[in-house]
Amino acid sequence: MEQVRYGIIGIGNMGSSHALNLVDKIKGAQLTAICDTSPARLEWAQAHLPESVQKFDTPEAFFASQAMDAVLIAAPHYDHPVLAIQAFENGYHVIVEKPAGVYTKAVREMNEAASQSGKLFGIMYNQRTSPLYTKLRDLVHSGELGNIKRTNWIITNWYRSQSYYNSGGWRATWAGEGGGVLLNQDPHQLDLWQWTTGLMPKRVRAFCHFGKYRNIEVEDDVTAYVEYENGATGVFVTTVGEAPGTNRFELSGDNGKIVVEDDKITFWRLRVPEPQFNAEYTGGFGQPECWKCDIPVHGGHGPQHNGILQNFTNALLHGEKLIAPGEEGIRGLTISNAMHLSAWTDDWVDLPLDEDLFYDKLQEKIKNSTFRKETAGGKVLDVSGTH
Repeated sequence: MEQVRYGIIGIGNMGSSHALNLVDKIKGAQLTAICDTSPARLEWAQAHLPESVQKFDTPEAFFASQAMDAVLIAAPHYDHPVLAIQAFENGYHVIVEKPAGVYTKAVREMNEAASQSGKLFGIMYNQRTSPLYTKLRDLVHSGELGNIKRTNWIITNWYRSQSYYNSGGWRATWAGEGGGVLLNQDPHQLDLWQWTTGLMPKRVRAFCHFGKYRNIEVEDDVTAYVEYENGATGVFVTTVGEAPGTNRFELSGDNGKIVVEDDKITFWRLRVPEPQFNAEYTGGFGQPECWKCDIPVHGGHGPQHNGILQNFTNALLHGEKLIAPGEEGIRGLTISNAMHLSAWTDDWVDLPLDEDLFYDKLQEKIKNSTFRKETAGGKVLDVSGTH
C-alpha cells in the first residue's frame, strides 16, 4: 500500500486528538472513518474533520465498512480487548490506546487474536518515544549500570481534584474505568518501569487505599513492593492526592545509581563495580570512588503520540520495527492487576497472576459500583468486554 487508511473508534478526548493528527501530521496516513455512539461526538466530527471521513454510530457498521486498513481504538478501557478482537476478525491492523484493558484475562485473548490474525498490533505507549526513557533503557540494557539491585519510582504528581472526578459518573468507578490511579494515570509508568529495566516481578505486595483523598470507590493512593527473579527489589509509590508531587525514578546497580528526575538523567558511576570493591577492599570503612555524570539527553519530550502513529504507519508501509508492540501491553497491566489483587486479599501475589481469581474479585467490585447502579437501576450488567 502507498498510504495507510485509518479508522478511529471512540472520538473522546484522545480519539479526537488522534483524528486531527492523522488528518495532517502523519506522513503516509489518511483518516478515512470514525465511529462513536454519542451523537454529540459525531456532530463534532462532522464540524472538525474532512467531509470525506465516513462517520458510523455502531461498531458493527464501522467494522463492516472496510473503509480503513487499520483501526485505532480509543474507547473506554473495558472495550479495548473486545473491539480489538472484532477488528482482527474483520481483517484490520490494530493500534489500541492505553491501558490494554482492565484485566489480563481479556487482554490475553486479545493478544491471541492478534497472533492468529497475522495483522500488525500496536499500543499507544507514547512515553516510549521520550529521549529521556530511551536513553535510560539504553544505559540499562547496554550493561552500563550492571546488574540491577533496586528500583524505586515515586510518581505522585498525578494531582486530580474532586471536581475532576465529579465531571463524569463513570470516572474512578470499578464498572466505568476498572480502577483508579493505577489504571488511569499510571499505565505509562508501569510500562516504562518494566520496559527500561527488562524486569518483571516474581511477586508483589501492595497497599492500596480506596477513596483515601477523594470521594471515589477506586484506589487513589498506592505503595507497592516487588521482588524480581534476580534478587532485586522495587518500590512503586503513586497518588492523586498530593501537591506538589514528585516524579523520581531511581535505579541502583552493581556499577552505581541512575536517577531520572526533572527531565534529567544523573548517573552516579562507580569506578569499580560494588561487588568487586567489596571482594577486594580490606580497609574497613570505605566505599568505591564515584563520579557524578550528567547524561546528555536531546530531543525534548520526543514525538509522543504522533511518534507512535508515525512508527505504526511506517511499520505497515516500510516494515519499520514497532516501538510499542500491542502484545506488550499485558506486562504493565499484569503489575497493576497484581497490586489490586494483593490489596484485595491483603497478601502477597505471585506471578504468573491467578487471572481467574482477579476476575472474580473484580466482578465483586463491579456489582457494588456506584456507576453500574446509577446507569442500570441497580442491575449488574456484564462488563466482561461488551459494555
